[in-house]
Amino acid sequence: MAQNWDDLRLFLAVARAQSLSGAGKALRLDPATLGRRVARLEKTLEVVLFVKSPQGYTLTEAGARLLERAQVVEQAMRQATAEGEDPSDQMRGQIRVGAPDGCANFLLPQVCARIAADNPALDIQIVALPRVFNLSRREADMAIGVSAPTAGRLVVQKITDYHLHLAASEAYLAAHPVIAQITDLTAHRIVGYIPDMIFDRELDYLADLGVGRVPMASNSVSVQVQMVRQGAGVGVVHDFSLPFVPGVRRILREQVHLTRAFYLIRHADDQRNPRLSRFAESLSARLRTEVATLEAKA
Repeated sequence: MAQNWDDLRLFLAVARAQSLSGAGKALRLDPATLGRRVARLEKTLEVVLFVKSPQGYTLTEAGARLLERAQVVEQAMRQATAEGEDPSDQMRGQIRVGAPDGCANFLLPQVCARIAADNPALDIQIVALPRVFNLSRREADMAIGVSAPTAGRLVVQKITDYHLHLAASEAYLAAHPVIAQITDLTAHRIVGYIPDMIFDRELDYLADLGVGRVPMASNSVSVQVQMVRQGAGVGVVHDFSLPFVPGVRRILREQVHLTRAFYLIRHADDQRNPRLSRFAESLSARLRTEVATLEAKA
């Protein structure tokens, strides 16, 4: 077993980042120093923990066994810290939230700003990535997803439904043929996801509409919305994003009305952490309110 928690903390960072540079950034530690610490830990334990290559650091079998033990210790440390907090106190420390970029761009900034205003000692990190987060690797303390995962030691809670419609800019609509029904879309440029980069079936909106070719595509919701705003074509847009893009309006509202949901995803062990639970409760409640408020303005 490692000599102390600091050794395990460094080991966990390298195991999760799979590189010294990535772990060094997370820990704010020089990669060379981190490499020496890992080598010292391996010497102390008399095992090789990582296979080192130009592609990064990969756990050996011994490293995988230590990872399991280290995660148990990490959870115990989190729990011990949390138990010392008074529930009536302000939250403090660092919490990292992972989210798809539509949620991260249009909802989380104002939601988290309000939570931070009530908790000045709390550091909130929003990681916006167009993919599913791996909580078992502690890429984030919790994540927001558009579908409920069924594998892993995770706790999933539905936050709220949200809605999407086809939309286009006023300028685009004025310069192109009228869109009165879904079949009219064949005469228009379509904005959407890069087909082979759709990371969740719930995001494959255009397939349900029978749309094949997507001339203007991005893996980012925010980029798609800006494409629509700039008159690039017609796209499926979140209702909650519309207040941020004046000049864009919904079309075919009766024929095309999509409903999806946001889910809060947490590691099962973190349910016993009062601080994370308080944050999760506040985040969920404020997200529900924000979605409802923005959709009412759409």
